[in-house]
Amino acid sequence: MNFRFDKEAPERLDKFLVGLLPEFSRSRIQRLIASGLVEVNGRAAWKAGQPLEAGSTVTVRVPPAAPTSLIAEDIPLDIVFENEDLIVVNKPAGMVVHPAAGHSSGTLVHAILGYAPPLEGIGGEERPGVVHRLDKETSGLILLAKNERAHRWLQDQFRLRKVEKTYLALVEGKPPTPSGRVEAYIGRDPKQRRKMAIVSEKQGREAVSEYKTVEEFENHTLLEFHPHTGRTHQIRLHCAFLRCPIVGDTVYGRKRPTISIGRHFLHAYRLRILLPNEKEPRQFEAPLPEELRLVLNALRS
Repeated sequence: MNFRFDKEAPERLDKFLVGLLPEFSRSRIQRLIASGLVEVNGRAAWKAGQPLEAGSTVTVRVPPAAPTSLIAEDIPLDIVFENEDLIVVNKPAGMVVHPAAGHSSGTLVHAILGYAPPLEGIGGEERPGVVHRLDKETSGLILLAKNERAHRWLQDQFRLRKVEKTYLALVEGKPPTPSGRVEAYIGRDPKQRRKMAIVSEKQGREAVSEYKTVEEFENHTLLEFHPHTGRTHQIRLHCAFLRCPIVGDTVYGRKRPTISIGRHFLHAYRLRILLPNEKEPRQFEAPLPEELRLVLNALRS
């Protein structure tokens, strides 16, 4: 790709290219420059902040996406919505989103590769673009980008807190107030590094959630949660902080749950987000899975 810089005032090379290549993030463009894949007037650019003068020509060479080592798997998916930019999936409990230690197969990413193998390279790799994550035992809505432009757009929507997320959680007991707002910093548990914990401001990152009571039972409460940030295990930790841990959460709640369902009762129920090239936000919903509906029915009887 060849471009000509004709502005009177000098401008940074990476800033100039970001304006011309909106599908690439600035960090991706900076990596291309550092790899010698960007030339200015026929010579390799020497840094991302290199100033461009009027009349300069810029050549960008984008290498093909690096093949992934992941193997596509034929795993059934509950597709809620799909277009040329993204897929919205209703993830079942028990499915890990992305390969990690101990989970080298059977993940949502493996399933997406099996469902839509001709995905564009995202982040320089031939793999689906995971925009956000859900815990293994959390069911519900999750977005995956199908190309780099959509991946960047969706990531910005989450980063700028423009996405409205709604979760349903059945908790032990009841919160101190029927509705409220939780602001408690989250970071790595200093004693158990595989866990997260409520920590001081210096040790963690801001985590904000709002909740309201949907239905009350004798010993349990169904809550609707609206997280404003996206910290790891945020809703689970905030429920524990309120002294009403999520039913079935043996990590942050009771080791012996009062109701045995084989998972924790947390479901990503609703997602409202503005999609690329659209003017009005879309709203997606995923009904509670059967095992969670049965729990509620039993409590109501």
